[in-house]
Amino acid sequence: MHLLKNDTWRNNTGSSWLVKFSFLWLFSQNCCQASAFWTAYMNISFHVGNRMLSELGETGVFGRSSALKRVTGVIVPPEGKTQHACNSNTSFSRSKNSETWLALIERGGCTFTQKIKVAIEKGASGVIIYNFPGTGNQVFPMSHQTFEGIVVVMIGNLKGTEIFHLIEKGVHITVMIEVGRKHIIWMNHYFVSFVIVTTATLAYFIFYHIRRLWVARIQTRRWQRLTADLKNAFGQLQVRVLKEGDEEINPNGDSCVVCFESYKPNDTVRILTCKHFFHKNCIDPWILSHGTCPMCKCDILKALGIQVDVEDGTESLQVLMSNELPETLSPGEEETNNELPPARPSDKVIHVEENLTSQHNDSHPSSVVEVVHPSP
Repeated sequence: MHLLKNDTWRNNTGSSWLVKFSFLWLFSQNCCQASAFWTAYMNISFHVGNRMLSELGETGVFGRSSALKRVTGVIVPPEGKTQHACNSNTSFSRSKNSETWLALIERGGCTFTQKIKVAIEKGASGVIIYNFPGTGNQVFPMSHQTFEGIVVVMIGNLKGTEIFHLIEKGVHITVMIEVGRKHIIWMNHYFVSFVIVTTATLAYFIFYHIRRLWVARIQTRRWQRLTADLKNAFGQLQVRVLKEGDEEINPNGDSCVVCFESYKPNDTVRILTCKHFFHKNCIDPWILSHGTCPMCKCDILKALGIQVDVEDGTESLQVLMSNELPETLSPGEEETNNELPPARPSDKVIHVEENLTSQHNDSHPSSVVEVVHPSP
C-alpha cells in the first residue's frame, strides 16, 4: 500500500513538473524572440584634401522600433556646445543643397524618443546616437517610440566623437547605413532567471530522488537484517507442548496473562528468557508489539540481542514479521488455529530448520518445522 502511494505521488509530481517546465519554456521562447536585434553596416565617406576616404564596418545597432532599411545622407550634428538635442529649439547646421541628412546626437539629457522627435521635426531622415563618454565602442539596441520610415542607429562613443570632431574641422561626411545581421539576446534577464530557476528545480528533484532511493535502500537492508535477527532470536526461545499431568494444567495453576485463558493439554507455550511462559500464539505478537515480558517487564528483544531504533518502534516489528513467522498469530486467532497433534508423555518440542525433500513432492521449500523427540 505504501509503495502504491509513493508511485502515485511520484507520477503526480512528474506530471506537475512537466507542466511547469512547458510553461517556463514557452515563456522563455517569447522573451527571447522579443530580444532580437539587428546590427547596422555603416559606410562612412569623407574628403581629405583631394582624396576620398571611406570606412566600412558593422559598427552600429538598430533601435528596437527603428525602420529596417537602407538610408544614405550627410551627417549633421546639432549646433551649440550641447549635443544632446533635447530642446525643441535645437537647430542643425546642414547644407541647403543636401536633400537627405542624418542627425548625429550624443546620448544623455533626455529620452531617446525626445531626441529622435526633435531631429525629425527638423527634417532628418535618420538619427545616429553615439553612447556616453567613457563607454568606448559599446552599443545596445535602444528602446524608443516608433517613427514610421525613420532609421535610428546607435554607435559607440569613440566612433561618434571621431565623426563629430571631423565635422567641426569642416570635413563633409556622408554615410550609407544598411541592415546587418540579426542577433538574439539569449542571456537577457528573463532567460537568466529561467535558467537559474530551471537548474535549481532540476537539481532539487535529482537530489531529492537520489536521496530517497538511497534512504530506501538503507532501510531495506536494515529491515532485512532485522528480519533475519528476529527469526534467529525466536528460534532461541524454548517451546513446549503441555500434556496431562503438567502442573501448569492444574485448575489452581496460573493462566496466560495475555489472553487470560487457562492452560489446557496440547497447548503450545513459549518460555521467555526470564523463565515466564505464555501461549505461543499470544506471546509472539506481544513481544513484537511491546518487546517486554508481560509479567516482569524484562526486555526480551534486548536479551536476545535485538536492537530496535526508537524511530522504528516495536509496533513495526509485528508488521515486519507477519509474513516471516506464519506460525505467529494474534491472540484472537488462538482458539481457531491451535490445532496441534497430541504429544506423548515426556515429549518436548524444539525448533530446528531443515530442508524437506520428498520424493512425492519436490517443490516444498525450506521451512521451520516442529520435531517431536521422545525423552530417553
